[in-house]
Amino acid sequence: MQILRFESDDNKIYTGCDFDNDSASVLEGDIYADFSNTGKRKKVKKILTPISPKVIFCIGLNYKLHAKEAGFELPKYPVVFMKNLGAAAGHLDDIRIPVSCAKIPEVDYEVELAVIIKKNAKNVLPENALDYVLGYTCANDISARRWQMHAGGKQWIKGKSFDTFCPFGPWIVTRDEIKDPGNLDIECVLNGETMQKSNTSDMIFSVAQVISYLSESATLLPGTIILTGTPSGVGYTRKPPVYLTPGDVLETKIEKIGVLKNHVTLEKE
Repeated sequence: MQILRFESDDNKIYTGCDFDNDSASVLEGDIYADFSNTGKRKKVKKILTPISPKVIFCIGLNYKLHAKEAGFELPKYPVVFMKNLGAAAGHLDDIRIPVSCAKIPEVDYEVELAVIIKKNAKNVLPENALDYVLGYTCANDISARRWQMHAGGKQWIKGKSFDTFCPFGPWIVTRDEIKDPGNLDIECVLNGETMQKSNTSDMIFSVAQVISYLSESATLLPGTIILTGTPSGVGYTRKPPVYLTPGDVLETKIEKIGVLKNHVTLEKE
């Protein structure tokens, strides 16, 4: 099932399924527990982020070829950082380049498979970890590289937490439709040109291992979103580097999920 959240022409917000590019069937209940399809259809005026996340976890350097292109050794444990909840953005929302990043190009793209947690997960074993997954969606870990590398006290959070720096969506595909998240084609397209093209099989730590690691003596709440890392082909490793500029169109594509599309603009001063 595809689960989306949307604004309808009555200016109300709904959770729905069976989207046909014009309308969706309304769901009622709690998507993290019991919910049902009412069969009542509503026009989709605007697709929103599929959830309002409780927390945004991210995993860095989780693809072998990306670690190699960035010049890092393969990590022994998942590299964990977080994003501000204010960074969340949805399908067709603008990615806004901050004024502080406008003079020297530095804003980069990172296509990622995102995981949505559906129930409290604590001290979860890898073999049981996928039982805690509601579903999967497309995400892009937008990153201001100078801020990330030089202006955060060696912490990445600030450079990855500007407003709109975590677009995800357009919807969640439930776990029953994606049996193996470790074998999905993943691609990032910038202005019609493929910049990243890989498969989640290149991950160093599987989705199950990541969930297990994050849940060690720490409860993952329903609505937790986990970005699981990006493959090779990011902008700052290219020669010459490729960074996002106003007017760009960014497409984040993952097999069995769909396409997340965003336009790039400049933040107003």
